[in-house]
Amino acid sequence: MLNPTAVAPVRGTRRTPVSSTQRGARSTARCSSCAMRHLCMPQGVAANEMPQLEALICSARAVRRGESLYRAGDSFDNLYAVRSGSLKTVMAHRDGREQVTGLRLAGEALGLDGISSDQHACSAVALEDSSVCIIPYPALKHLCREISSMQDRLHKLMGEQIVREAGQMMVLGSLSADERVAAFLLDISERNAQRGYSSAEFNLRMTREDMGSYLGMTLETVSRTLSRFQKRGLIDAQGRFIHIVDADALRQVGAATNA
Repeated sequence: MLNPTAVAPVRGTRRTPVSSTQRGARSTARCSSCAMRHLCMPQGVAANEMPQLEALICSARAVRRGESLYRAGDSFDNLYAVRSGSLKTVMAHRDGREQVTGLRLAGEALGLDGISSDQHACSAVALEDSSVCIIPYPALKHLCREISSMQDRLHKLMGEQIVREAGQMMVLGSLSADERVAAFLLDISERNAQRGYSSAEFNLRMTREDMGSYLGMTLETVSRTLSRFQKRGLIDAQGRFIHIVDADALRQVGAATNA
């Protein structure tokens, strides 16, 4: 198994054309030995159903930092589960500007955006050297008809994405700069804890510019806000390394997200 790397945000996009035959080395994926199975596997799968799941997830693919797993407009064929590392999702405006729309960590799904139109609506770019499990969608639909817990899990994944995107709309539409950055750091902290990592210390793979794009802020505002948090003793920021010094105070700053 490929061991999950430390959870964190984003790295800059390097748009290097890569054909589907050249993208990432592939290896056999085994759900039963994956440390992230508690996040992406359906609960209550019987022992005799596990081989069907492992046969469905035919392989794991490496995605190098800056490489696109898929691009907006690509044909939708597969769903993906992040096995290690992290990726960002990006949508492009008509004038060429790009908006970071999501951050996917180990154990989370990618590619659901392609179900509605059979084409991906956004691009997925690796923020660090990562790996994903490849789940062919036609085979998944067939398996969902045979294993009810798999269908339930797919529905939950769709629901979770709707809730996360609705929460992001609230962040962009109603929170101050301080509240947005606090909410972002607390979100990473909580997602780290779910994966058995430290909730207080982590590396932000996301550049300040990408953070600004994701949070609807300028690069300068992100940098000023992080510096202000550091001066107040909420965090200790050394480059991409973040240490949450006073989590309770940080929660008070971001309390509006839970109002």
